[in-house]
Amino acid sequence: MTDVLTMYEWFERSVARHAGQPALEAGGERLTYRELRAAAEAVAGRILQEHGTVPSRVSVIATRSVVALSGYLAALRLGAAVTPINPAFPASRNRVICELAGSEVLIADAADSAQLDKELGGVVPTELRLAADEVASAGRAGTPPTRPLPACTASPDDVAYVLFTSGSTGRPKGVPIRHRNVSPYLAHNIARFGIGRGCRMSHTFDLTFDPSVFDLFVTWGAGATLVVPDRAELLSPVDYVVDNEITHWFSVPSVVSVGQELGNLPAGRATNLRMSVFIGEQLSYDQTAAWHTVAPEATLVNVYGPTELTVACTEYTLPTEIGDWPKTSNDTVPIGPVHGFLEHLVLDEQGHPAEEGELVVRGSQRFDGYLDPADNSGRFLLHSADGVAVYDGTGELTAEHYYRTGDRVRWEDGHLVHLGRLDNQVKVRGYRIELGEIEAALRRHAAVHQAVVVALRRGDETELVGCYTGEPAESGILARLLRKQLPLHMVPRRFRHLETMPLNANGKIDRLRITSDLMSQDPASTVA
Repeated sequence: MTDVLTMYEWFERSVARHAGQPALEAGGERLTYRELRAAAEAVAGRILQEHGTVPSRVSVIATRSVVALSGYLAALRLGAAVTPINPAFPASRNRVICELAGSEVLIADAADSAQLDKELGGVVPTELRLAADEVASAGRAGTPPTRPLPACTASPDDVAYVLFTSGSTGRPKGVPIRHRNVSPYLAHNIARFGIGRGCRMSHTFDLTFDPSVFDLFVTWGAGATLVVPDRAELLSPVDYVVDNEITHWFSVPSVVSVGQELGNLPAGRATNLRMSVFIGEQLSYDQTAAWHTVAPEATLVNVYGPTELTVACTEYTLPTEIGDWPKTSNDTVPIGPVHGFLEHLVLDEQGHPAEEGELVVRGSQRFDGYLDPADNSGRFLLHSADGVAVYDGTGELTAEHYYRTGDRVRWEDGHLVHLGRLDNQVKVRGYRIELGEIEAALRRHAAVHQAVVVALRRGDETELVGCYTGEPAESGILARLLRKQLPLHMVPRRFRHLETMPLNANGKIDRLRITSDLMSQDPASTVA
């Protein structure tokens, strides 16, 4: 069995094996593993110098940069848990996150430190502003840290990072992930995707989005090179892949759709790409086919997982031949099976194992519970021959508890297919319907690229609005197409063409913004 290592130990092991090999290319800087460690240790020394003691919680506010990545490693080197913060997020939200995380030190890239001069000023005891060239130069010079660093004492049971997801109460929910949750995930993915010295890895995810853990530590745990794009390069993903000789690509599916809409997916160019991995949203076959034309030799893999299950807990690899791709009920690529070293169930509404229902998972990647224990209520369950016992917040939360993903899945021809969120169900005229089923039907129109269906309440009635990108189409034609596939109560009353789908900071389709825009145009409507 693979040893359980801390995240820094995964990195340190590669330093020992690949000291002179490139670890990071970012913002015009290129650092070897030896140099990146020296940069991280220089930042760690500055933390000790400014803070006076070893902190237990460190936040990093920066975009993808040498400062952010060295700061992340520096915190782990000191045994602290890391909370990344996005400088593009509202300062009020970032302030709440710093307070909830208990941040003692806030590392900021000087180029992304504007919030420190305003709302974030004084929130964290120690603020450390660093310039990318300063950190990179310290790494290349190999200058000893300004303060001697203590021995690495972090253990697998310690918290490695804390990320915050949106909470139903409006307060962000803190998700602490321990090193022992991350270690099996890293070991599995390094082996599964054949990552090692000479591999060049993409970095498309913001650090506040947990797939970035794959970007950083699957790369550094394997001795590969992390190649950081600038913001403009992500709008031309194929140019980024080709110009930087990327071998392994990892992104949300929306990157493909945006590339399509901007005309930036030239066919057959990405000949060096070996692996293309997608996460975060349902991956449609239209998106898959579009990316396949870009990199016809690359293996295509769809993975799935909530933050609480440490990035991803399932994967499905598409067959090489397009004709062998499995057909699914909603025209999306299967997400599973679940990793063999984890346990899972698919449960119906009565809590019985079923072909279709909620996916629940337990095992080494399952987190131990939210930062605020009150958030645990209803999110875990025990399953036995006697039935299901949903965790109500009282009593001990044990390893026997399954985490409730809140995602609806179905076994189709031996594969797990993601049907949508359980909370994406609405009632129309007394019928319970899945908005994802309508979206899948709408995408089957030749002119439609992406589709989102929103449920609005007007008076006593629920009204469905179909929003889509692609070529504008007559509403009557779209309605007739859907009536051939769906019951009448599932056909949207209105359709709205969008030039592009709005995306949130994680690159996913921003459904809340679409809903808000629709309601602003129709003040009499509310969320259904």
